Formats: sequence, C-alpha cells, structure tokens
Amino acid sequence: MSEDKVRVGVGVIVVRDGKVLLGLRKSEHGKGVWGFPGGHLEYGESPEECASRELEEETGMFVDPRYVRRGPYTNDVFEEARKHYVTIFVTCHIKEGVCPRVCEPDKCERWEWFSWDEMPENLFLPIVHLREEGYTPI
Repeated sequence: MSEDKVRVGVGVIVVRDGKVLLGLRKSEHGKGVWGFPGGHLEYGESPEECASRELEEETGMFVDPRYVRRGPYTNDVFEEARKHYVTIFVTCHIKEGVCPRVCEPDKCERWEWFSWDEMPENLFLPIVHLREEGYTPI
C-alpha cells in the first residue's frame, strides 16, 4: 500500500453476554496488540457485508449482514507504518454458545472475550481512539 493513500477498514465489535471479542494480532500491522475481527472494505461492499465476511473468514462465526449495526468511525494514522485508515465500526450481538476459532493462524494467535471496562492495555490503535471518544457498545 502506498503511504499517500487512505484505506477504509471495518472493525467488528462482537458482543456476547456483556463482553466483546478481541484477537491477539500476529500480522505485521499491529503485531502483539488486541483487535476486533475486521479488515479492508472491498469495492462495492457495504460495511455490514464486509463485517459479515471478515467475521466468518477470521472466526468461523456467521452473522447475517442484516443484523449488523453501523456504529462510529475513527481516523487512524499509524505513524511508524506510514499507514492511514478510516475505520468504520459495526456491532453485532451473538448468542451464548457461539464460539470463535482461529481460522487465520498467520494473522491471529487467539480469541478472547473481555468486558468493555476491563480490556487489555495493548489495544489496536482504532480501538484506542474509539475508547477515547467515550463510545461503548454495551
């Protein structure tokens, strides 16, 4: 990706029993930090469709795009990586018993559920910005 382009990312805030799903990132961009499932918005795709696709690709969980709700967005400049993203967040609620699995082991080490108020300190930059804005999905 060229340093002078702004990309659109979609972060999927999966809520279950008052907790959100985070994955420990392994890919070069954000290695060692916790992030939501998500990825790049593709041409012609809605944020809800992207969220559904990325969630299934990364966790094996399926949510119908009709049940995904668009939320806030953040403006994220990763200075060291010279990358700039606008991240659109979407929220979906899933039932108890639906469990994520690591479907892309080269990108994610593991998935865990966290209370919104008790998240790890090493969070992916878009989540840091989202929390600084005072947003809460619960």
